[in-house]
Amino acid sequence: MGSTIPKQYLPLAGRPVIAHTLDIFLRHPRIAGLVAIIGGEDEWWPAVAANLAPAKPLWVVEGGVERCHSVRNGLEALREHAHSDDWVLVHDAARPCLTGADLDRLLDQLADDPVGGLLAAPVRDTLKRANGTGQVATTVDRSRLWHALTPQMFRLGLLRESLRAALARGLLVTDEAAALEAAGFAPRLIEGRADNLKITRPEDLALAEFYLAGKRRAEDGGQGAEHSPAPHIPPPASHSLNPGFARIGHGFDVHAFGPGEFITLGGVHIPHSRSLVAHSDGDVLLHALCDALLGAAGLGDIGHHFPDSDAEFEDIDSRILLRRVAALLRERHLAVGNVDATIVAQAPKMAPHIAAMREHIAADLRIEPGRVNLKATTTERLGYVGRGEGLAVHAVALIF
Repeated sequence: MGSTIPKQYLPLAGRPVIAHTLDIFLRHPRIAGLVAIIGGEDEWWPAVAANLAPAKPLWVVEGGVERCHSVRNGLEALREHAHSDDWVLVHDAARPCLTGADLDRLLDQLADDPVGGLLAAPVRDTLKRANGTGQVATTVDRSRLWHALTPQMFRLGLLRESLRAALARGLLVTDEAAALEAAGFAPRLIEGRADNLKITRPEDLALAEFYLAGKRRAEDGGQGAEHSPAPHIPPPASHSLNPGFARIGHGFDVHAFGPGEFITLGGVHIPHSRSLVAHSDGDVLLHALCDALLGAAGLGDIGHHFPDSDAEFEDIDSRILLRRVAALLRERHLAVGNVDATIVAQAPKMAPHIAAMREHIAADLRIEPGRVNLKATTTERLGYVGRGEGLAVHAVALIF
């Protein structure tokens, strides 16, 4: 993935990948409980767990060297919570795009199956077998080939014993179905959607965001998202805050200079001979960004949500306001694509502080710093900015 952060914790539509994945099962009425299998030196899980509010049991188990060892640990942890004939589903943390329809189909079609099975997608591409020098040796018949997906669903006792037997034979099976196959069983293939992708390469994150946007449209009453994740989907008849694939908002704010020794922009205190006059901390950059985000969501402006007539917001840190705006978007299943802002100021110099501003904004919006772009310019000493009477910010935001 080209990242020091494990892929299951990379930000996706404003949240870690694994948080989206867990939500699928935490919200599903037919799932009784979950086991999260976590690495022994995992420093990212506590932050994810702190933001979960599971309404059903969620146990945490330490993983193993390979997938098969991790799954074995998870199955052992279920001994005291489940019966051997209970169904257990194994799902990849890095598959956040599973739809409720696919999950229901798996549960329904395997309900009376004596063995179990897995979601899978028919292979549609022409397949080539290579020789040892990277040349085509032969074309493979794809008519009976399938891509194995997850969840994979088997009886707890049967899967546990099949996996134990495979490991005893030294077989490091790469999925649960392979353990059943090695034990002589024939798991069923249940056709699932190909957009149930496993995030493996950097470009998969962009695809996952696209597919998640389609899921949100379907959940909000949009038409056709379960059948095609096309970017143009008609809005539902009732009012929706997410009627299209992407929405753009613009924000503008200006503050005058007054007595003081520093200004605050992007949560950074910048030394200056004057400060900005405002009811809050005067962070004109964050105020403009808030307006851009609220505008894109059709939620009015910053003055509506945080009026300067309210004592609660007097001298408030504007990063708190930005985080509240981000929460408003998440409540409506809206995600931030990117933001861009231009600071218009004759002084002070902004360049030394841009990087820190970007980090603050990215953290508050729960997106990567690469999705935050900040620029600074002067007005060549023209107008109120040029005369040093204040500064202004223009901002735009893309949400979906």
